[in-house]
Amino acid sequence: MKLFIAILAMASTASAFSPVNSRHDASTQLHATETFQRSLLARRLGGRATSATASSSANGSTMSDEFVVGILGDLHIDPRKMEDYGVGRSHFLPIFEEGKKKHGNVALVSLGDLGESKSVRPEETSELFAGTTECHEMAAEFLGSFGVPYEVVGGNHDLEGLDEFETDQENLEMYLRVHNKETPQFCRQIADKTLLVGLGSTVFRDAVYTSHEVTIDQAQIDWFENLVVNHPAEEGWKVFVFTHAPPNGSGLRVLQENHVVNGCCWLNHSNEKQCKKFIELVREHRCIKAWFSGHFHLGQDYQDSITFPTIDPKDGPYPNRGSCVFAQTSVMRSGTSRDGRQQSRLIRGNKDGFEICTVDHQKEGKVRLDATITYRGDTNEVGVYAHDDEAYDHDKYFKVYAPSAGDALHPPDDGFRRYNTDGNIEPFDIEMDTVAWWYMSCGRALGMLNGNLIEYDSSTLAPLGLVVGADELVGKKIGVINSGLDADTCQLLFDEEGMEGADCAALAGDLREQAVVLLDKKTNQVTVVQPNEDVSPSA
Repeated sequence: MKLFIAILAMASTASAFSPVNSRHDASTQLHATETFQRSLLARRLGGRATSATASSSANGSTMSDEFVVGILGDLHIDPRKMEDYGVGRSHFLPIFEEGKKKHGNVALVSLGDLGESKSVRPEETSELFAGTTECHEMAAEFLGSFGVPYEVVGGNHDLEGLDEFETDQENLEMYLRVHNKETPQFCRQIADKTLLVGLGSTVFRDAVYTSHEVTIDQAQIDWFENLVVNHPAEEGWKVFVFTHAPPNGSGLRVLQENHVVNGCCWLNHSNEKQCKKFIELVREHRCIKAWFSGHFHLGQDYQDSITFPTIDPKDGPYPNRGSCVFAQTSVMRSGTSRDGRQQSRLIRGNKDGFEICTVDHQKEGKVRLDATITYRGDTNEVGVYAHDDEAYDHDKYFKVYAPSAGDALHPPDDGFRRYNTDGNIEPFDIEMDTVAWWYMSCGRALGMLNGNLIEYDSSTLAPLGLVVGADELVGKKIGVINSGLDADTCQLLFDEEGMEGADCAALAGDLREQAVVLLDKKTNQVTVVQPNEDVSPSA
């Protein structure tokens, strides 16, 4: 192995990042991979490949309304496993070259988590690769090799250089320096009145709960709010947002057993006020047209990897997502995928709207149209899926249930449990496949999923966290007693578009004490699920 590295390190890196034609044959693709690996190995031994200079400044003067943006999900670069990165890069090069020749408005955005969160030299050290200077320098070189300006947002692993840096601030300063960034956020004008805007995580060691929560600091939130206020839809502005994790309320497919249970699913997941702030800004500011995220390592073959701001009333309740399309982004390297997909995103836009596409790295870079979004004036847009849910019939593992509170035209879904005339929810059996949810009188929402008792956001009904695990629940009964909320009256309060169930509970006005109770059918023992300080229950 040492001999192999030495031979590669002696080779010239001058043509390591030369463009590859989209109609490459197997030998061309192999050459692109070999030269890419050769360049990275040479750099580790003291050499350096040429790379494009990243810039976070806005583009100048009069611009075309056409643009192309490539979006890379969690890279988790491992210098021992570079083939997929070289191949993936070769798929984007012809797309970017075409865009540069046509209009010149081309950029690349990385959604963070740039390095592998384990040792890449386990025989020498236990130091994690993610978050180290070596990791970010390698990532910057890779991202800079696409021949177009790149932007990056910090993910939950990008400040993980625990052995190299004492504090998050020291780690962050290195990250910003290596990627030529002045701040964790960015704003780039990509086309006429069209902005690419990114927000990055700045907390790891100092996390209040889990270090893998994606935390956007308050300064960035304030900056973002000021930006959308000063670039209103009514003046023709269009904002495309990029973060590592999605915001609460996006409606995207998530992993209940992983990110939800561990409290790191949404941006600022553990901070209730900040967690809701992002979707509130989306609802208020119609200039926000799309929001792209990664984090889940899930593919792009499911329809709920893209969610639209509005849907036909015959298909369900109004989703209340402003004028924003949300899109999940997959991964480039095979070893990092949770469902076997290796895919990236591509945006193609103009004055009339934009297309969201998949670049499929398992199909020689085939570009597939996933959705077409058409602007309807400055404050509305209409999206159309371009393909069926390819996983619907066979991928049951990733089929995720999400509660629906309904609206003026639709009742709550079948899982909604109503209180009886005495203000109780009668105890019911809990099995692994039990689906049920309800509002507490305080406005919080609880429900059963996969045998777990889950807390849901009261406004968006997005899953927030685990209350009681399936190991303590399956085979028992659960109920709610001493409720003051008559859930049947909630439907009468849905006259206003976007009215949420939490508001229904608050307007009911009866906040009498409640108890969630568990009944062991074998011993007849009753356990009361007590509220935490934040009022969410715990056993």
